[in-house]
Amino acid sequence: MRAALAEARAALESGDVPVGAVVLDAQGRVIARGRNARERDSDPTAHAEVVALREAGRASGDWQLPGCTLVVTLEPCVLCAGAILAARIDRVVFGAWDVKAGAAGSVVDLLRERRLPYRVREVVAEVDAEESAQMLRDFFGERRA
Repeated sequence: MRAALAEARAALESGDVPVGAVVLDAQGRVIARGRNARERDSDPTAHAEVVALREAGRASGDWQLPGCTLVVTLEPCVLCAGAILAARIDRVVFGAWDVKAGAAGSVVDLLRERRLPYRVREVVAEVDAEESAQMLRDFFGERRA
């Protein structure tokens, strides 16, 4: 989570919502990093998770990432949950809950939806949740001020 938080801080420095992600291989090594880049790239799909999954696919030479773990500072949204499922990620670890748009258990739980052909095997929530949430509160508080 420390590496994902560093990516979130980097997103913040570039003017994006501070969300960061990393992908770990089956041995626990970071193989990809991502941060929100929607503002920087004018790309509605440039969420931290999607950026990290794209990099992981390039690094591994395969779009399927079984055995991998995605670590992200904020609960994945529907877009990101779909990308996680498409990539065949086994485990998702996240920090803060997203009570407005979360798709890993707060609003919906797409990652473990039994009617879909693939499910994430394990979801771990609230890892360094307060630090992740505080960064987001500070960001949006400054924007509203």
